[in-house]
Amino acid sequence: MRRPARWLGVLAIVTLASAEARTGRAGAEVPPVLRVSAIPDENPNELLRIYTPFAEYLAKELGLRVQFTPVVDYAATVEGFAAKKLDLVWYGGFTSVQAVRRTNGTAKRLVLRQEDAEFKSVFVARPGSGIKRLEDLKGKTFAFGSVSSTSGHLMPRYFLLQAKITPEKAMKQVAYSGAHDATALWVESGKVEAGALNFLVWDKLAQAKKVDLAKVTVFYTTPPYVDYVWTVRGDLDTGLQDRIAAAFLKLDYAHPEHRKLLDLHRTRKYIRANDADWRGIEEAAIAAGLLK
Repeated sequence: MRRPARWLGVLAIVTLASAEARTGRAGAEVPPVLRVSAIPDENPNELLRIYTPFAEYLAKELGLRVQFTPVVDYAATVEGFAAKKLDLVWYGGFTSVQAVRRTNGTAKRLVLRQEDAEFKSVFVARPGSGIKRLEDLKGKTFAFGSVSSTSGHLMPRYFLLQAKITPEKAMKQVAYSGAHDATALWVESGKVEAGALNFLVWDKLAQAKKVDLAKVTVFYTTPPYVDYVWTVRGDLDTGLQDRIAAAFLKLDYAHPEHRKLLDLHRTRKYIRANDADWRGIEEAAIAAGLLK
């Protein structure tokens, strides 16, 4: 039996609505599984401990399946993002710049911790090494973190260059530990005489007594700069992007369950991101020869 034209019209509307539920408005995507990742700035077990609860929280808030997807190195987060294998990534300032560039400017920075608006790096050294200021690093062995790390490489290098110290020329040896906690441990063990790392990781290591303060201490702290930020693929549905941002912004330190998440990320609140704030990071990367 032929269906009346009005029923065919209803069927078309229902089909269209179903398609919009999957792809969002104007063809923007709502993925069946939101794949969340983070730059590997600490050891893999620590990353799982931090980000698995965030994936569980977002799943409840968004009504979507959310999966934390660990990656092997910083570059893998950028390439995975550009290849649409990752949807939401906790980037450092430099990797967020790389991600925006690799996605032709479409990636969107959503929220950052209030601390990230004025982030810092610390330079650490072994007591008795004679290192008390940046100039004392000349002729010494030194470790950055990952090559792609903002607080473990880019900004420490930038401030060294500002002090007229070109690491590869002025220092005896320059190495890359791969992660902030590894840098601190390299200095503690004597593998290198000094290094630079993220100030929040340093504070966590010191408070948890995971570094021996008799063997490694801070001798210099950089001026503040903008750094880490939750960044989303720009081709995801804008409504979903707004809901992701809202999920982070609603976290309240006075709420016991929310406090657990905020403590994992070593913050008391998230604030909205403004893309223009990362222009300084891009300029620093160009000045340091890490971007063209």
